[in-house]
Amino acid sequence: MTETVALKPDLGRFGVWLPTRSITPEFAAEIEALGYGAIWVGGSPDADLAWVDPALAQTTSLQLATGIVNIWSAPAPAVAESYARIESAHPGRFLLGVGVGHRERTEEYIKPYDALVNYLDALDAAMVPTSRRVLAALGPRVLQLAAERSAGAHPYLTTPEHTAKAREQLGKSVFLAPEHKVVLTTDAAEARAIGRQTADRYLGLSNYVNNWLRLGFTQDDVRKPGSDKLIDAVVAHGTPEDIARRLGEHCEAGADHVAVQVLGTSNDEALVSALRELAGPLGLTAPN
Repeated sequence: MTETVALKPDLGRFGVWLPTRSITPEFAAEIEALGYGAIWVGGSPDADLAWVDPALAQTTSLQLATGIVNIWSAPAPAVAESYARIESAHPGRFLLGVGVGHRERTEEYIKPYDALVNYLDALDAAMVPTSRRVLAALGPRVLQLAAERSAGAHPYLTTPEHTAKAREQLGKSVFLAPEHKVVLTTDAAEARAIGRQTADRYLGLSNYVNNWLRLGFTQDDVRKPGSDKLIDAVVAHGTPEDIARRLGEHCEAGADHVAVQVLGTSNDEALVSALRELAGPLGLTAPN
């Protein structure tokens, strides 16, 4: 019997992940012009998603995604209203990423799996289609929920080895879009220092630590400030070609899309410059 492969969201092979909670239309247009297929906005965006409409209006083919809306701070009915507004104005160009956040950072963090299921039930009731939403997922249980109740999974701060395991569990028809951090420098010590600045908070969060342990890292690796082995695994560095090869390992492992987070840039201009350097080695071209 031939396996039927469902239609997945099409965000292109590479996108840009930003920790900004919103994005300006002008910045979105600059990133689209470089050939990136999507922008993922993290930092737990507000439920109104007011920044999405202007950014989509300023661009033509770029997809916007949340990475992620936090279920504890963004009520499902309000998020569903925002989704309906965006979809009506810009059909098929917004992907709703949702997740439970972190036990250590959320006072309400009680039965998070059940809370996530209830949130998805509320999105269903509000007619937010499963095909236009993804879940932040690391472990097997939430990965399975992502496959059953959404288009797929958006794993954060992980490795191509995790991507391979996730693909094996999920099968071919489920959308898989990991995030990976990069630093454009050939100085390993500098790259690790920058990487550790960002990784520090996650080394204190149990869901990430447990995921790294499942991947074979040791307690010594995941103890602050993180071993060189761990930091090198989750933060790529080197020439643009080196970094492109590392990001390509996710695609070879089964990723449909990779969200690239550039570290070590001080402003939007520097970030765009770094993304421009990466665009060629990643095989990106400006949209027609």
